[in-house]
Amino acid sequence: MTTDTTRTARIPLNPPRTLTLRLAGWYSRRTYGKLLEPALVFGHHPRLLRAYFALEAKTGRWRALDPTLKHLAQMVPAAQIGCSWCLDFGHWEADRLGLPLEKISKVPDWRSHQESFTELERLVMEYAEAMTDTPPTVTDEMAERLRGRLGNRAFVELTAMVALENFRSRVNGAMGLRSQGFSDSCDIPPGGRRP
Repeated sequence: MTTDTTRTARIPLNPPRTLTLRLAGWYSRRTYGKLLEPALVFGHHPRLLRAYFALEAKTGRWRALDPTLKHLAQMVPAAQIGCSWCLDFGHWEADRLGLPLEKISKVPDWRSHQESFTELERLVMEYAEAMTDTPPTVTDEMAERLRGRLGNRAFVELTAMVALENFRSRVNGAMGLRSQGFSDSCDIPPGGRRP
């Protein structure tokens, strides 16, 4: 397991090579092509790593919310919190899922590109921002508009996905994780400018 020692992580990215970490590394390389640095952070606490991977695996099977809306709901908190690792991975994942990168690349500055998003997408991003504010600024009207458009099940899933991305982005930011280079392979890089 190799790691880049020039990175600015606030914890060593070389945790003990437990069985849990070896399994996480195998899965990560098989699924994503490289070992995800958040796994190396959580590798210092194997029980937490197992719980985190179980949570991610289960949320990956939720299907009540449209995939594009779910992805926008995750990218907004990453941008608002400033998690370059999450933005990099999220951009790459959108490409892998076949989501429109022209749209995804505009998420960090979506209010300046409102014409690129549908009304529902804008409502989802506004909600994600309001949930991410400290303290949260979600209003009854905002929640009711989304519940009316999405239904209760998808609304609850949306809320959980925004909360999960807040967890990811805040952990990665606090641990000093930076972009891992996932989006370097995308035809449209983050920011929307073609190479």
